[in-house]
Amino acid sequence: MIKVKTFTETREIFKTHMENEKLDSVVNDFIQENNVKNVISVSDTTTTDNSGATIGIIRVLTYVE
Repeated sequence: MIKVKTFTETREIFKTHMENEKLDSVVNDFIQENNVKNVISVSDTTTTDNSGATIGIIRVLTYVE
């Protein structure tokens, strides 16, 4: 069965590297804890505020259960 899991992370100015590592860790933990054997895709998109500044990221993991 193909499944999709969405993860989110807020962004703070000058902390992006740390936030990316945290999001990577959350996704990797999910893969390990749920015995995901086959990842179909991983994609990122950003969310913005009214001024167009990036304030968050959404990561979508598509996998076979």
